[in-house]
Amino acid sequence: MALFTDEVSRTFGEYLLIPGLTTKQCIPENVSLKTPLVKFEKGQKPFIELNIPFVSAIMQSVSDSGLAIALARNGGLSFIFGSQPISSQAEMVRKVKNFKAGFVTSDSNLTPEHTLEDVLNLIKRTGHSTIGVTEDGTSNGKLLGIVTSRDYRISHDSKDSRIKDFMTPFSKLTVGKVGMTLSEANQLIWEHKLNALPIIDQDQKLVYFVFRKDYDSHKENPYELSDVHKKLLVGAGINTRDYKERVPALVEAGADVLCIDSSDGYSEWQKETLTWIKQEYKGKVLVGAGNVVDKDGFYYLAEAGADFIKVGIGGGSICITREQKGIGRGQATALIDVAAARNEYAQRTNTYIPICSDGGLVHDYHMVLALAMGADFLMMGRYFARFDESPTRKLTVGNRFVKEYWGEGSNRAKNWQRYDMGGTESLKFEEGVDSYVPYAGKMKDNLNITLGKIKATMCSCGAVSLPELQNTAKITLVSSTSIVEGGAHDVILKE
Repeated sequence: MALFTDEVSRTFGEYLLIPGLTTKQCIPENVSLKTPLVKFEKGQKPFIELNIPFVSAIMQSVSDSGLAIALARNGGLSFIFGSQPISSQAEMVRKVKNFKAGFVTSDSNLTPEHTLEDVLNLIKRTGHSTIGVTEDGTSNGKLLGIVTSRDYRISHDSKDSRIKDFMTPFSKLTVGKVGMTLSEANQLIWEHKLNALPIIDQDQKLVYFVFRKDYDSHKENPYELSDVHKKLLVGAGINTRDYKERVPALVEAGADVLCIDSSDGYSEWQKETLTWIKQEYKGKVLVGAGNVVDKDGFYYLAEAGADFIKVGIGGGSICITREQKGIGRGQATALIDVAAARNEYAQRTNTYIPICSDGGLVHDYHMVLALAMGADFLMMGRYFARFDESPTRKLTVGNRFVKEYWGEGSNRAKNWQRYDMGGTESLKFEEGVDSYVPYAGKMKDNLNITLGKIKATMCSCGAVSLPELQNTAKITLVSSTSIVEGGAHDVILKE
């Protein structure tokens, strides 16, 4: 007979936090958001700690090298999406590990034969007004010139004009050489009154740009997440099918941590993958697993060797697993259950395995609820997909700007490797949708607001650290009427 539970499966929107004593020490400046990413023994420090409790989802529409760099510079970590060829995923990891603060890898390049119309379209798509003109139009092709807004006049020049006719040619450029320091590059920028300095190698191939506007940016990222060699940290998604080929390539490229991307992590395929990685690399490669929604799933992956465990099935904004398969659990209920198992496991074994809440976050205050309920960090897709740094196109729909956002379970992603059931049967129906999200601008601006809300809420709860929040937070269920009461009501809002 099937096991039946009449427990209500609840979401974050059904809870609120009750204020605790706000002492004079509880001010946002004193709040620490540091949190463990991977498991550690009692009395020891984890090998990797996040400076903010955010990681980006393992999705084509979210986590490429560009977003990974931006998030690491702000204290979080990205997992480069795995639904792509092994070589291209490894190259994205290398781009992050080879990043130098102030040295920007150009993703806006064209050839001399492209037109002004191509220039304008590229600027509209990427938001970057400095374009490298290379022999083959690639980011590391031979540099032949650059184009900036000073090189053309939209009102005067024909959109059919060839780039070669109005670009600043290489012979007139001031360039830097690979190996120079950021201070040396900035000195050239100031001496020659430049807005952008191309950095080339010995074969005249474009490697980086250094921009005047980034002169002080490295001072503006106090939470930057980097290793002992001052290289940014980055993760990568893997699956349970080609891991014997994919994992070695990602490790060689420099990935700091891996995560098995699956719609349902409570499976023998995940255990086999974890076992192989731990045996092959003598426990030196860190790898998370999931997703699970109850204590049984947590214990299974914990015993299999997972370094962190993801919680959540069907709660993502683009996920329709619950509609399609009837599988899942309210995210708040799942998280509370798994957090209790995590705490019991830590008490019994002296090993603390961090848990990641993945999905179900609609409002910023839901993030604080998730952390108070036991999540060590949060994985988010929709939140990051809205920003300039995500890999998707910015479009105009109606009278608003949007960015594309699609699920890994959608036919667009064609990511059948995340289904641990053999074959490609899962692709006969979708578990994710293809959608848009409202465009929100730069990541840093939005992060500052979100993190400010989190810190302020923690202060209202009387906590200045995440462990303190988990130990002292008071959480209450709310009725549908009180949810209405919590927003603006009984007034006429000004437009």
